[in-house]
Amino acid sequence: MNIVWKLFITFLKIGLLSIGGGYAIIPLIQEQVVGQNNWISGKMFTDIITISQMTPGPLAVNTSTFVGLQVGGITGALAATTGCIFCGIIISLTLYKFFQTHQKSAYVLEVLNGLKSASLGLIISAASTIILLALYGSQSKIDFFSLNWIALLIFLTMLFLLRKWKLNPIVIIFISGIAGFVFYR
Repeated sequence: MNIVWKLFITFLKIGLLSIGGGYAIIPLIQEQVVGQNNWISGKMFTDIITISQMTPGPLAVNTSTFVGLQVGGITGALAATTGCIFCGIIISLTLYKFFQTHQKSAYVLEVLNGLKSASLGLIISAASTIILLALYGSQSKIDFFSLNWIALLIFLTMLFLLRKWKLNPIVIIFISGIAGFVFYR
């Protein structure tokens, strides 16, 4: 199958299942692009997630664009991005019509509460994936000796600065980038 078409189909499926937003869908994207298709490495995936967070726009869309660019160039980026957003647009328009019709239904409100809970679980899963990749370099080899102490020190320092002085997240990103440059050069 043509790589551009495969990117479109893969991200169409991801877009179809991306209930809860970008952070909730990170584990599924990782499974598809790193695990099943072996398009990129785990390290590159972490880098793409980092870049996707720093660029304007939704995380899942930015991630699909960067993965598509790495795998299939400009046409791959267009295919992956289109696949990622297509289902969301169709579902959003359909749900808008549905909720306009059933906006006072108690059953519909309870279903939405259930979806919120599921989304929270997916976001926690995504956060743990990012933390494990940053501190251990993988999700499978987790032991005291493989801990990246520099990454842990940078993380704890930035968390302290953020909580103590309520620094702007852009300042935290900038300081983290400088620290990463100094320690990992």
